[in-house]
Amino acid sequence: MRKSRILVVDDDIGVLKSVRANLQARDYEALTAMDGLEALEVIEREMPDLVILDISMPRLNGFEVCRRVREWSQVPIIMLSARQDVEEKVRCLNSGADDYVTKPFGVNELAARVQAVLRRARDRGDDTQTTPSFTCDDLHINFVERRVQVRGREIKLTPTEYNLLQELVLGANRVMSHATLLGRVWGPEYADEREYLHVFIGRLRKEIEPDPAQPRYIVTIPGVGYKFQTHA
Repeated sequence: MRKSRILVVDDDIGVLKSVRANLQARDYEALTAMDGLEALEVIEREMPDLVILDISMPRLNGFEVCRRVREWSQVPIIMLSARQDVEEKVRCLNSGADDYVTKPFGVNELAARVQAVLRRARDRGDDTQTTPSFTCDDLHINFVERRVQVRGREIKLTPTEYNLLQELVLGANRVMSHATLLGRVWGPEYADEREYLHVFIGRLRKEIEPDPAQPRYIVTIPGVGYKFQTHA
C-alpha cells in the first residue's frame, strides 16, 4: 500500500526538519518546500495527498498559495499560523484551507490533525452503498464517483466540502445540529469548532446555491444547526 505523501511548507528550517521527521516516523512520505513559489511547483509536480502550509513565508504567503492551489486542485490543506485569534482562523478557512493549527504546536496535535484530514479525504460513507445518487432540482450528486453537478456543470469540491454536503443530503429535510455535523464530518475533537462549520457552509452555498445570500437548499436553523431542504 502506498504511503500517504505530505508536503510541508515553512521557511523555518527547524520547524521543517521537526515536522518532516515526525511524519516519517509515523510512516508518511514527507516532501518539503521553503517558500510559496517552491510549494506551488512541488504540488504540481508531486501531487501530494496533503499540504501543511505556513502562512508567513517569503516570495508568496500561505494565503496566496492556498488561493492559487484552489483554482485547480482540491488537495487537503492544513495551514499553520502564530496567531490564535478567530479572525485569522476564519481567514485561513475562507482562503480554501481544510484545517488550521496554531504555532507552537505539539507533534501529537499536528499528527492527529493530519490523520483526521486524511481520513476525511478517504471517507466515502457507508450510506452511499444503498443511496448511489441524489437529485434535487438542478443539483445532482453521484455518491459512487463523488461527483457533484449543478445545472449540468460539474462542481469541484474539496474532500471536506463534499463530506459536509453528503451528510446534509443524506439527512435531507431533517435538522442537523452543529455538534452532529462537526462530529460526523470533522470528528469528535472538533466539537467546539463552530466557525469551521459556518465557513464551510458558506463555501458550499457559493458552489451550489442559485443565490447564496438567500439559500434554497442549505437552510440555517438559528441556534440549532442546518437543514438540507428538498422543497423550498
